[in-house]
Amino acid sequence: MLRNSNGDKGECAVKIIFVRHGSTCGNLKKRYIGRTDEELCREGINQLTGRNYPDCELVISSPMKRCTQTAELIYPHIPIKIYRDLRECDFGSFEGKNYIELTGNQDYQRWIDSGGTLPFPEGEAHDSFVERTVSAFNKAVRENSDCDNMAFTIHGGSIMAIMERYAVPEGSFYDFSVPNGGGYICEYDGEKIYVSECL
Repeated sequence: MLRNSNGDKGECAVKIIFVRHGSTCGNLKKRYIGRTDEELCREGINQLTGRNYPDCELVISSPMKRCTQTAELIYPHIPIKIYRDLRECDFGSFEGKNYIELTGNQDYQRWIDSGGTLPFPEGEAHDSFVERTVSAFNKAVRENSDCDNMAFTIHGGSIMAIMERYAVPEGSFYDFSVPNGGGYICEYDGEKIYVSECL
């Protein structure tokens, strides 16, 4: 159902379910896991299979194993479409490390002091990551416009990027952080995302 300029619901909005992938070993150790193609760990599988997720007609997924495995566990009988640019940010030289291992690293301290806005050394700039992710989200919705109810099994950073751009009420990137297996149930009218429930 679409919302008009007065905020009323019309006929054409898409129901969207955002699900952050289940936990990996790297997640449990608080490591920066972006380009590393980790599988779900046993804890991650258990946290997904022990929950009820809303039904959908189509699953849109990042190509990373942790996301496709999440899609297959939650929605075993639903078609999955892969969008490469929904993958997580490339954390560069921070990849695979956690904050304890990065303590004393001057590049890491500069990144922290910037509020996470500096590009990751040898990795991806925040703004580039956001634009890539938002473009992929819009492409996925546009290319599947015949679908009224779709789920996105993607990364925490990818969810935050999309929500920062479109969510009502508005918030900053880190305001939309969700735990592994968590997410949002929303309506998207082509301009704004309206959150109806947190997972």
